[in-house]
Amino acid sequence: MRAMRIRELGELQTLADPVVFETIAIPHPGPGQILIRVHACGVCHTEIDEIEGRSPPPRLPVTPGHQVVGTVVREGPGCAQNLTGKRVGVAWIHSACGHCEYCRAGQENLCPDFVACGRDAPGGYAEFMLADENFVHPIPQEISDTRATPLLCAGAVGFRSLRLCRLENGQSLGLTGFGASGHLVLQMARYLLPDSEVHVFARSQVEREFALSLGANWAGDTKTTPPRPLHAIIDTTPAWLPVLCALEHLAPGGRLVINAIRKEPGDQNLLQDISYERQLWLEKSIQSVANVTREDVAQCLRLAAEIPLRPQVSEYPLEEAATALKELKQGQIRGAKVLVCNSEGV
Repeated sequence: MRAMRIRELGELQTLADPVVFETIAIPHPGPGQILIRVHACGVCHTEIDEIEGRSPPPRLPVTPGHQVVGTVVREGPGCAQNLTGKRVGVAWIHSACGHCEYCRAGQENLCPDFVACGRDAPGGYAEFMLADENFVHPIPQEISDTRATPLLCAGAVGFRSLRLCRLENGQSLGLTGFGASGHLVLQMARYLLPDSEVHVFARSQVEREFALSLGANWAGDTKTTPPRPLHAIIDTTPAWLPVLCALEHLAPGGRLVINAIRKEPGDQNLLQDISYERQLWLEKSIQSVANVTREDVAQCLRLAAEIPLRPQVSEYPLEEAATALKELKQGQIRGAKVLVCNSEGV
């Protein structure tokens, strides 16, 4: 099968081949595993974090990708869900132990034995991949393959972030950055909180115009003061500056939810200038998001079908994965980037 693999770590823009095209054997499913023919796989900033060494190091070489949609073509020994022939999705959570205190509480995203798809186990930048049958999700028939992919990470983690904001209808929401996750959260918020204003902070005028076209009440630059203090803000950027600005934009008692696995170190020195009075006083709080649970993914997919939510996507052939990653790194974002994998039979 065809696959794009990470073979070395380093700065994305300086690597000759951040992901390398290879022809490798189709894997065979073991106990409890299913083999999926991959139709499409979303491209996520997490892949850049992996390549540049900010994420816990992947087991090289590794096939990245954790927003995967495909058809189950084979089941391993012990599988009991009869998934062959069904279209399913695979998210960042490849598996967890199932018996620790976090798993028992439905917080398997905090499991110490958490296995990340595309980092700790081969992911979806390929024509086929293996998955645990208990960690895949049926894809609603109303949603196409490519549009379903960002729902499995950008959408699901955005849904979790929105839930962690603990907003009541009518309270205001801010979004910093407006890429794959931001454009989905905006649409979710307009549906779930119809009386709440949504304010978007983005560097690019194109992103700001995109936000307004999707129903944002206001859009401005990262440093621009919004018309009024906000009850909650979700940060979806890889940088520190939006975090500091967002804290200044919060109302008393407001909550900042940071939807990012890692922050790039480039502007980390800004943290030395943090002001307790401007950015932390008046009972403001900060909540991080640690990936997603299976329930987050399931609820996001149900909500997407109900709204209906239609992610904006740009499609790339599998072999152009490096191009998609470099454009994402450069900030060339409108919605989500998706790799299309055309597979024949097993």
